[in-house]
Amino acid sequence: MKTNNLIAYSALALKSILCASILWLFATDHVLAQSNQATLIKAGTVIVGDGTTMSSVSIVVVGDKISEIGPSSSVEAPSGARIVDLSDHTVLPGLMDMHTHINSSDHDGGDMSVLREHGAHGAIYGVVNAEKTLRAGFTTIRNAGALHYADVALRDLIAQGIVPGPRMYVSAASLGITGGHSDVNGWSHLIDIPGTGMVVDGADNLQKAVRTLVKFGADHIKIVATGGILSSGDAVDHPQYSDEELRAVVEEAGRLGRKVIAHAHGAEGLKAAVRAGVASIEHGSLVDAEGIELMKERGAFIVPTLLILDEIIEFGEERGIPEYSIQKAIEMSDLRETALRKAYQEGVRFAFGTDASGNLHGRNAQEFEVMIETLGARPMQVIQNATYDAAELLGILDQVGTLEVGKWADIIAVAGNPLEDITLLETVNFVMKAGEIYKHLDK
Repeated sequence: MKTNNLIAYSALALKSILCASILWLFATDHVLAQSNQATLIKAGTVIVGDGTTMSSVSIVVVGDKISEIGPSSSVEAPSGARIVDLSDHTVLPGLMDMHTHINSSDHDGGDMSVLREHGAHGAIYGVVNAEKTLRAGFTTIRNAGALHYADVALRDLIAQGIVPGPRMYVSAASLGITGGHSDVNGWSHLIDIPGTGMVVDGADNLQKAVRTLVKFGADHIKIVATGGILSSGDAVDHPQYSDEELRAVVEEAGRLGRKVIAHAHGAEGLKAAVRAGVASIEHGSLVDAEGIELMKERGAFIVPTLLILDEIIEFGEERGIPEYSIQKAIEMSDLRETALRKAYQEGVRFAFGTDASGNLHGRNAQEFEVMIETLGARPMQVIQNATYDAAELLGILDQVGTLEVGKWADIIAVAGNPLEDITLLETVNFVMKAGEIYKHLDK
């Protein structure tokens, strides 16, 4: 098990984030919310997040929660409240991305980055990417893999208000087999190259790995169930863990109160992961008819991560993506569209996710248009995938995901109507997270 190198740089990663945080504290212009700060938001149109809309609405925020929503004609501003006039905007819940790699660089190019960079790089990238993501309107993310526990440290420092960023739920390192998608393949056995995740084989070792990840702060566990696009020497449609190993991970995670998410492109590995009890399938590119029925039966989600495949095909060479990865993406593209459209139209639960890495941070909302084109979805559906459905997948629908009294005041606004033009979500003019304003249209 290659775990020592994952722990060794944790302190270094934390130190790097702290240094970057100090610089940010001097440079940022964000508005700090007082514990009892009241805000009245005048909204033209409100997309609630559950598939419904309201017009001419005012939202009262006190502290970090929504305290009142109603017709503007009947809602009064609390004494001393700041007024935010968004009457010519569409107001929505903060968006949620269920598959990011927030600690990745803007020049990722294949799995050899584990030799070129170390934990401190990931820590600093994370600080930069977190603010980009938040200012793009994404107030909650689920991170799907980072080395050296850099995502754990970043999550905690964001929660403490030291750095700006979305609310984070993190996996730390992914779990993968020797020679699989989380490993680095094709090199001499004389060279000990660390994996891009935690390389673990066997049910007993996997149980210990789950315990280790939870010990050091993982909110959920990510397991690699099939080959991947960016890894060499593995086929995307080949399963990478036995049924026994998959069950061991899900059962141990469940005992510790954690959900499991599974990277899976190929149909057989996908179905094995769903049978084992994972909460979501990441990518799901080759899901077949049996897999669709199984996912509907078990209530498992697909997080489709569509945009990144198109970007690998179109821009991969200039961004340093290896040729083998570009070819995998090309071969996958048409098959993926057919399979995922069928799954979406037949009622498999979907949650919004981008696989944001490289330079996708801050461009997360471009995924919406690709979802509409690829899945045959409507604008309201994909917005709900990024709000209500994402919150349900995370298990926090009682706290976030819709604009309702008592929920966190995660609120964004765009000019125009995204139900008519989904690309408007790519230009967010207002961002509030937990009652704190991080972006305002006049700033």
